[in-house]
Amino acid sequence: MTDDTGVWGTADVSSGKGASDENFPVGSLLLSKALRPHVHAYYAYARVIDDIADSETLTPDEKVARLDAMEQVLHGTRQPIERADAQSAARLRTSLLQTGVPFETATDLLIAFRDDSRGHQYQSWDDLLQYCRYSANPVGRYLIGLHRETDNAFAASDALCTSLQILNHMQDCAGDLERLKRCYIPSDMMRQAGTGQDDLRASRTSPAMRRVFNTMLDRVDGLNQQANALVPHIRDRRFRMECAAIVSLAHRLTLRLRREDPLAGRVALRRTDAMHAAIAALRAWC
Repeated sequence: MTDDTGVWGTADVSSGKGASDENFPVGSLLLSKALRPHVHAYYAYARVIDDIADSETLTPDEKVARLDAMEQVLHGTRQPIERADAQSAARLRTSLLQTGVPFETATDLLIAFRDDSRGHQYQSWDDLLQYCRYSANPVGRYLIGLHRETDNAFAASDALCTSLQILNHMQDCAGDLERLKRCYIPSDMMRQAGTGQDDLRASRTSPAMRRVFNTMLDRVDGLNQQANALVPHIRDRRFRMECAAIVSLAHRLTLRLRREDPLAGRVALRRTDAMHAAIAALRAWC
């Protein structure tokens, strides 16, 4: 076991993002009070590794080294130093050992964030789905495991998490390209529509890029339809309400991205969307 601190640098890495930047509630009051500290530990770890990958000051090699160190702390093979990022991995390790949730729900995230750190290019829809398999789907599987639900919920949960991740990429496509030099819009879709990354730097969506967005949203609609099957698989009533609300939000955000322009300004959920989600949650109580 090593306690060297060189890999961590001299400061915590933070993007300034928080739960309010997500499309779904984190540690919602709908979840059991007893489980919320574990959800918060998982979210804190996920936020740290996301911030590392999104850092504008670290080099790609430094990012990967720090992500590797986080994984070693998680597995107990590296001593965590007194830093918020390292301690988040230590706290999640304790939580996973207490709850019995598989460590893969945490380590799989690192696969995606290493790709982000290296500047991986997404050539096709399948490339993007593969990324979401590691960047998003483990979150749903973590919550399913934490609530001791069955594996039967995995397929619908994966569809929901992938949908939410892709919707988030579409919301942030201009900012990701400008700030991080990162593009999650599949290049083959843009090429087939006669457009490219330069059009993502415009102040409004071109007709060609709108075709790309609509094609992506058509496929997201398919994912949302698969996600509809999640709620009946969930036995815990409070978690079932949470899932119903999030499925509703995925449908609502998909609709907003069809009607609004993500290049003209961030397309975000509104109060009326929250009301629809609340109604869906109440229906799931039964």
